[in-house]
Amino acid sequence: MGGLVPLDTEVNGERHRREVEPRLLLVDFLREYLRLTGTHSGCDDGLCGACTVLVDGEPVKSCLMLAAQVDGARITTVEGLRAEDGPHPVQQAFVDAEAVQCGYCTPGFVVAATALLARDAAPTDDGVREGLVGNLCRCGCYQNIRKAVRSVGGSR
Repeated sequence: MGGLVPLDTEVNGERHRREVEPRLLLVDFLREYLRLTGTHSGCDDGLCGACTVLVDGEPVKSCLMLAAQVDGARITTVEGLRAEDGPHPVQQAFVDAEAVQCGYCTPGFVVAATALLARDAAPTDDGVREGLVGNLCRCGCYQNIRKAVRSVGGSR
């Protein structure tokens, strides 16, 4: 009972085939098996958003999802957002707007903001607040985070 389960998934454009424990969390698969440590494990309850990744283009809290649930899915972590010629525009906007302090929440915010901008290319301040509601910044950089997101999407 409780043997390994097969996992075949694409992470940041690279195919990974492994056998994993059925109860292995996605965040732990990414960090421990693939060494993608940009995805942070913060609260382990899905409240802080530091572990946010994209699963088939949708933001999910990887501390609430089992690795086995992403069999056949496409995963994008903060490392996978990087453009060939430098940082992703959202990553650069966070730097430019000084939307980071300690930086622990930043990967989750960047991933969630990328998903938000894919759905709404020019969100209002309220749209940014709503789109990032599942992510917490204990340093209180929310004003600069909204500024960063709106600078990429353009304001209206």
